[in-house]
Amino acid sequence: MSTSPKQPDWNHIRAFLATAETGSLSAAARELGLTQPTLSRQVAALEEELGVMLFERIGRTLELTTAGVEMLEHTQNMGLAADRISLVAQGQSQAIEGEIRITASDVFSGYLLPEVLKDLRAAAPDLSIDIVAVNDVQDIMRREADIAIRHVRPEQPDLIARLVAEPKAYFYASKSYLQKHGHPKDFADLSNFEFISFGDKEAMKGFLQPLGIDLTDHNFRIGSANGLVAWQLCVEGFGIAAMSEHVADRYPDLVKLLPEADPIVFPTWLVTHRELHTSRRIRLVYDMLAEFLARKK
Repeated sequence: MSTSPKQPDWNHIRAFLATAETGSLSAAARELGLTQPTLSRQVAALEEELGVMLFERIGRTLELTTAGVEMLEHTQNMGLAADRISLVAQGQSQAIEGEIRITASDVFSGYLLPEVLKDLRAAAPDLSIDIVAVNDVQDIMRREADIAIRHVRPEQPDLIARLVAEPKAYFYASKSYLQKHGHPKDFADLSNFEFISFGDKEAMKGFLQPLGIDLTDHNFRIGSANGLVAWQLCVEGFGIAAMSEHVADRYPDLVKLLPEADPIVFPTWLVTHRELHTSRRIRLVYDMLAEFLARKK
């Protein structure tokens, strides 16, 4: 007769999730309101329950093992589900009100956020939402925003940062541009084409150089620090631009260049202050954004 496997203790799963997301036992203990020895015992208990090692210590840091990485996505989904159940049980979703400020890049704010904002409005109709569409890093520590969507992980210990997605980007150009200039054969050949500047030419050149794309100022003849404007310049046939496929797929007249090459993968971090644990409106918005972004991998 077969027997069902023993179900892991939720407290042990929660300890693992906090440790994986914060990157240290001490930070995870602070987040959960536990002592570090208690949290360490809970993580060890989960490893024993599952029969696998989830972390390995490298120097003074903790790194997820292969099994730990596989576990992380599943436990994040469990954590989101538990939070949503708590909200429903307490009848909070319809009672949440006040203003919340979300900061993200102008392209993300214009093309992707509206989809999840519809769900937010339905879940919390009394909530006021202000979108801070900027390409620089807003300072959550000074409360310039409540939640940030970033492509770099912040270092401040008072911030909660969760890696929620790693979307793919490719190079795109309009059919009209390619009819005039031809198609690039490989990454190196892209150096012979015009690119749209998204503001910082030097940063773009430095980012693309490791891919074998050696660009100079001559490659950037037109552009804008406003991402929406820069992307529209690509759509109108002024040159090549890199863009998330979730955005570019909306434009049937654009051509994905070198589709067989490895995509550009950029991490997406969801960041907020530790007030997340005491503010109902921040908790709801954070969790719904996390679910939405996870679907956009």
